[in-house]
Amino acid sequence: MPHLDVNIMGQSYRLVCKDDGERSLRQAANYLDSKMCTIRDAGKIKGNDRIAVLAALGVAAEFLSIRAPQGPLSDLTILEVKQKISAMHAVLDNALTPQENLF
Repeated sequence: MPHLDVNIMGQSYRLVCKDDGERSLRQAANYLDSKMCTIRDAGKIKGNDRIAVLAALGVAAEFLSIRAPQGPLSDLTILEVKQKISAMHAVLDNALTPQENLF
């Protein structure tokens, strides 16, 4: 597997990536670097670990709010889809629990 050297907030990291994943991993590192530098430059948060956590929360919130561009789920965010799937699992578990006694 190829190695990729990236810089995030001035810190160098050597990462291992899939053979065809260098471009996307580099884009992810650049995106994270941008988020973390924005938080650092705002001057309100001190400590790289806190900056990293806030950046990760921001990226996770962005990810969970993304909507599919078209299709049957296009009116739902990823978080809403996950919640609906969890609710379906609960309904199925409740429906199947009495069946366990038959075996």
